[in-house]
This record gives sequence, C-alpha cells and structure tokens, in this order.
Amino acid sequence: MLLDDLLPSLTANWPYVLSLVTTSILVLYFSNNYFNHGLNKYPGPFLASFTDAWRFSSVVRGKCQLELRELHEQLGDVVRIGPNALSFSNPQAIKAIYGLNNRLNKSAFYPVQMQVSKGEVLQSLFGTQDQDYHTQLRRTVSSSFSMSSLIQYEPRVNETVRAFLKQTEQLYATPGKVCDFITWLQYFAFDVITEITYSRRVGFVDNCEDVDGIIAWLGKIFDYQAPAGQMPFLDKFFVKNPIRTLLSKYGFIDNSSGTAKFSRARMAERLREIEAQKASGVQESDRMDLLTMFLRAQRDNPSFFDDGRLLTMTTSIALAGSDTTAASLAAVFYHLLKNPRCYKKLNIEIEDSIKEGLISNNGGIITWTDAQKLPYLHACIQEAFRVHPAIGMILERIAPPQGVQVGKEFIQGGTVVGCNPWVIHYRREVFGDDVEMYRPERWLLSPDETASKYAARVREMNNTLFHFGGGSRTCLGKHIALLEMCKLIPSFLRRFEIKLDTDDDWDLHTAWFVKPKKFDVHLIAKEKLVVDKQS
Repeated sequence: MLLDDLLPSLTANWPYVLSLVTTSILVLYFSNNYFNHGLNKYPGPFLASFTDAWRFSSVVRGKCQLELRELHEQLGDVVRIGPNALSFSNPQAIKAIYGLNNRLNKSAFYPVQMQVSKGEVLQSLFGTQDQDYHTQLRRTVSSSFSMSSLIQYEPRVNETVRAFLKQTEQLYATPGKVCDFITWLQYFAFDVITEITYSRRVGFVDNCEDVDGIIAWLGKIFDYQAPAGQMPFLDKFFVKNPIRTLLSKYGFIDNSSGTAKFSRARMAERLREIEAQKASGVQESDRMDLLTMFLRAQRDNPSFFDDGRLLTMTTSIALAGSDTTAASLAAVFYHLLKNPRCYKKLNIEIEDSIKEGLISNNGGIITWTDAQKLPYLHACIQEAFRVHPAIGMILERIAPPQGVQVGKEFIQGGTVVGCNPWVIHYRREVFGDDVEMYRPERWLLSPDETASKYAARVREMNNTLFHFGGGSRTCLGKHIALLEMCKLIPSFLRRFEIKLDTDDDWDLHTAWFVKPKKFDVHLIAKEKLVVDKQS
C-alpha cells in the first residue's frame, strides 16, 4: 500500500518532514494574521501585520506615543499596529469608540493592569471588562468623587500643600541646591491621596522618603504592565501565573502587589483610628475621608461592596492617584519654565488678583473657588493637558460582534480599536497649526474673535481632549487631580521662583504614564508670607 511505502520514507527523512510541517503551520498562522478581519488594507509597520511583537517592542523602547504620532503623520488617520489592532487619530473616532451609547468592551490589555491580593485578582473599575460590574461598582462609589465631596476634601489638601511648601523651603530653597522636582511632586501627590483616603499623610513629604518603597515599585510594575499588555498571555506566565496564584491563595506564598500591601497597611491603621474615635465618642463625620465614604457605601450594599471590593478601590487609588497627577503637575511647571513669557504672565495674574481683592490671601494657599477666577491659570493647565497628557498608551476597546462604524471605516467585530491622547491632542484642524507649541492663549478669547466663535472653538477643543479617557470609563478621580493642581500651582508660584537646572529639553519615558526621566530645578524663596493657620 501507498502508506506502507511512504511511512519508511517519512521516518527516514523526519527532520525535513518536521521542518516542512512547521513551516506550513507558520505560513498559515502568519497569513491568517495578515488577512485578519480584512485589516491588510490599512497601512502600518510591516511586522505589525503579522505579530503583536511590534507593539511590544515599541512600548519597551519607552517612546511609543511619539512613534505612533509619527506613524499617523506619515500614514493617515488609521494605522494598523497589530494583527488585530487599529489606531485612530481623527477626533471623530472618540465618540464612535468611547461614546456612552456604544459601550464597546475593553480589550485583554486591561486585566493585565489589575492588581493581586493574596491570590485574588482585584477587579478594578479601570481593569474590568465586565460592563455591568463596572456600572454597579462605579454607581456604588461615584458620590465619593463628586464635586460636592470635593469641597469636603479641600481642607485636607490644604494641610498637605502647607507642609509641602514648608518642606520645600527648608530642603531646597538654598543657593546651589538642586531639587529632583518630578520625585518631589510625586511625594506631594501621594501624600494628598493618603490624606484624602485615610485622613493622614504617611510621610512622603514630611520625611522626604518613598514610604514602603511604593513609588519605586510602581515604576517597576508600570514598566512591566505596559509591554505585557500588548501581549496579554504573557501575564499568565508571570504576575498572574495560576500556580503562584493558587499557592498564594492557600498561604504558601504571598503574590500580593505592592499597592495591595500598601493599601492593606494604610486601611488597618485608619480602621484602628476609627475604632478609637468611636470609643471616645467622636463621630466619623467629624473627619471625612474616602475610606469612610467607602465604608458607608459598604453598609448600604454589603452583598456587593464587600471587603475585597473596598480593597480594590483603595488599591486603585494608590496605583494611579500619584503618577498621573505628578506627571501633569510637572508638565505645567516645565512648560511654564520653557516659556518665560507664560511663566511671567501667570505670576502677574496671580499677584494682581490678590492685590485687587479678586482672590483671598489665606496664608499663601489658593482656594479652589479662587482658582476658578484665574483664567490664565486654567489655560496653562488645559494646555499642559493637551501637549503632555499623562497617559501615553492607546485606550483599547473591542468592536462588538456586529461591527462598528468609526468615521468612514466599518470595522468588523472583534477588532481592537482605540485612540492615543498624544496623537489626538496634536490635530491641527482642532488646535491650530502651532500644535507643537505650548501656547495657553489658544484657550482664551482672541482680540479678533467673537464670543460665539470662541465658545464653539473651545467646545471643540474640550471635546477632543482625552487625557482623562472618555465615555463611561472617564477617570473617576479627575476632580481630585484638578483640585490638587489648581491649589498647588498658584500657591507654589507665589512662594518660589523656579529655574531649570539645564536648558536641554527633558527626556520622557513612557510606561503607561509619560514622565520625565529627570526634571531638576533650583528654587528661590520669595518674600515671606504670613501663614494663616486657619486656612
């Protein structure tokens, strides 16, 4: 028989047969990737048509947002970045992909970002792919992040701002002293978060140290999560390895993330304090914080908002609450310093507003209400959000089974689609031909512009800004970040003159968030301000 004749030949030449079979499988695999969902019609890097390794290597290089923007400038509004992934640069794509009515699910990139506590994956608002779960969890905690709650948190931010200004003067406001500003700003942002969440600073600013090494740990985990998210199966081999997870669940090892350990420790400290307050007759409303608000939510809905989900919320705050705000604060200060005209103009606005009685002088700390009366401050912050959004990654979504229309393109179901803020924020038809320039005036009324034209122009720019995400997944903590920025920036500028340590442009590193590798400044204390202890 033919098989009897063929078998000895195949056995004798097995290396060639194995090579042929392997080659055939690879050809079929890569051909399938190339033609997947008809995406071969879209331009992109050659390697990206066949494997996600291109995306992985781009993120590892630490400049993925700049590489992607350059690709869109060369290739157009739609760029293929993987066998099953498209990046969009037209602002119209934001509504199609992230609009409230479309409810596109998040991709497999997001579970990689979720933290682990003793063998349990913490289903966070940011990381979960379950839309219904997200809706219920967000509804449970949203009041804690509302504008009305924001007013309750302002005295806590005041305390940290006051401590930060005092420590800055003592540690850095001496001739020749160099301040590692990006690290120092992150210490501030982390202490604000712990003050708002647990009613106490934990020592970042007061002791000038990275408490529990959490900031160093965050740097490492973002360096892991950003590239691993491009090839999510890698996470099952490393952080969320099923064997390690099982061993941790039964107490043989502890695979808890650094943020989970940090949050558990802070929660235990605060809960002991709450119990002591109850024993002494102090009502919890006398000292409101996020944890107290979460505990109230737990009492209202204990079956859903259990201890695990409470830990999930505090861990999420620790994970993203400092890096984003520190990066945004650094961006405002850096671009002001690189543009002396803007730096001078903002300082004049602040001082003139105080002299004219438009805003109060409460011990040198600007209130949230008064900050809203400073249009150039608002413009400077908005422009920093535009030129330097803290997020440097594509916010991925999955086209629904029936497909989705994105602009002029119909995208088949199952395709990963998304936009990157660093691409969207540089669209010339929205922000002008000078998009590469930091120009806060683009957010203000021009002398030759009518009020209606200005309103329409600013509305379009605001709708295109994507630094807090979009749709139902917009960052829940954005109001807290704005509170920190609107208070610290003018208060710091009133207290100190700032000078860059070098005229060189800063070098950015992207690992989820876009932060400078180095941002050193020199600080000179201005005339002493009378500190109002009641502010």
